[in-house]
Amino acid sequence: MFKPLAALMLSLALAACVPTADAPQTPGTPPAASYFALGTEPGWTLEITQGLLNYDGDYGDTKILVPNPGARPSFNGERYVTQRLTVDITHGECSDGMSDRRYRDKVTLTADGKTVTGCGGGILPPTELAGTNWSFVSIGGVAVAKDRPTSLVFEAGRLSGSAGCNRFSGSYERADGMLTAGPLMATKMACPGAGMTQENAFFELMRGPVSLDFPSDGTLILTGAEGRTAVLKRVI
Repeated sequence: MFKPLAALMLSLALAACVPTADAPQTPGTPPAASYFALGTEPGWTLEITQGLLNYDGDYGDTKILVPNPGARPSFNGERYVTQRLTVDITHGECSDGMSDRRYRDKVTLTADGKTVTGCGGGILPPTELAGTNWSFVSIGGVAVAKDRPTSLVFEAGRLSGSAGCNRFSGSYERADGMLTAGPLMATKMACPGAGMTQENAFFELMRGPVSLDFPSDGTLILTGAEGRTAVLKRVI
């Protein structure tokens, strides 16, 4: 007579051990991380944080700072609605209209009744290396010297630039996410201090194939043997 009761107790105990699914996001839930959008003609920027919508429009003449009401689901995106600001984010490739930089989202924003359009979200990788221009942020994990101009320019099958001392150039091939540079020819100028050190570190990195990584912040990371890296930012 006690068997049905024991079976019921065992069933309840097993059910308690099964993890429940995460609760779905509901309207009014703030984003987990900050979100940035921008537009041109007229120039404007928008930052969405967990607590605030911070709009700077009309080249800085219009400023609106309001509490974040949380995102409402919309068709292929999200919507934020406040008394002074309405922001519609649609997931789809977007060009800023001033360069060949591409973003993850299209953004339509209405501020005090005035509607503007622009782009937001993560920066997408360039479709081609050829035609892009970069400057060095760090080489071998060490920030480049601010007083030493740097550059890395890609053309069709050729690269050139400076890692802080001499000018260099050479051929390159890109395939399967890897970049392989031919022998780099460089001028023979001696540079004191950090310029020569960071140049030598870059030349060592480029002796073999390096992987290409494009984080959503718009940087380019070259990674070679033994984890050596060079971090670059796009020059627009």
